[in-house]
Amino acid sequence: MKNNIIESAQEVINIEAAALRILANDLPSDFTSVINLLKSLKGHLIISGIGKSGHIARKISATLSSTGTPSYFVHATEASHGDIGAITSRDACLLISNSGESPELRDLLNHTRRYSIPLLGMSSNPNSSLMLAAEYKLYLPNAKEACSIGLAPTTSTTMALALGDAIAVTLMKERNFQAENFKVLHPGGKLGAQLSTVEQLMHRGTSLPIVQTNTAMGETLLEMTSKGFGAAIVMKNQKIYGVITDGDLRRHMVDLMSKTAGEIASTNPVTIYKTNLAAKALSLMNKHKINVIIAIDHSERPLGILHVHDCLRAGL
Repeated sequence: MKNNIIESAQEVINIEAAALRILANDLPSDFTSVINLLKSLKGHLIISGIGKSGHIARKISATLSSTGTPSYFVHATEASHGDIGAITSRDACLLISNSGESPELRDLLNHTRRYSIPLLGMSSNPNSSLMLAAEYKLYLPNAKEACSIGLAPTTSTTMALALGDAIAVTLMKERNFQAENFKVLHPGGKLGAQLSTVEQLMHRGTSLPIVQTNTAMGETLLEMTSKGFGAAIVMKNQKIYGVITDGDLRRHMVDLMSKTAGEIASTNPVTIYKTNLAAKALSLMNKHKINVIIAIDHSERPLGILHVHDCLRAGL
């Protein structure tokens, strides 16, 4: 029984994987034209479908919006009862229907034709009403559904979703959409925290515990204590000479107070550029078993300090 269950699952995935390979090797001929259209689009890409295609349409729209291509989903039935008014001549419309004959999409299709709104069709039926009307045709391979009776949308929806992802990611690359742009559109939750930069979390200005190489250890300890990081940045000739941490203090307990900061400091401290992701800073701190890291600019000037607790508070 267990083998039958596993074999059934594997068969479904293999059928869908085979269809995706066909799609990858034979992308719709209009794919490049679609990318060029959406790159220059002044408005939004409105996406619609009905049933399972509607669920796929909603997900593709969400992916596009979060990766730099303004988009929103319009429910096909609601469109016929007023929501169609949200679609303007500045927009483009992508309608998804495996058969290409979903009657619920008719009003949307007619609206795009009436007002010369660019129409993209995604379907596996090239002779359908949708694909004959569409200016941009995104054909899906006519592969068999993975469903045991061959009727439930499975393979077809997987291909539609994959093609939508291909459009979104290709547009990201064309627009040089970076992690910093992604964070702007994902400010909340774990993802937002992971995309925080060092500069956004670091302490700066008068909060920095900075001493010179010739600073007496008594004064150095006061600086470390008052700033509360358990560390001090040691400078020489306006450049970073080293860093003093609690570990350095313990290693130099004998005659500690008779020495200077430069004599105690560990040279070549771990640093990170302020523009790097805070997640990278946390990784470096874990790798080197340290609690603080110095943030620098490209001139290697100390601009800030980041404590491991700052990263943890941010949700990294």
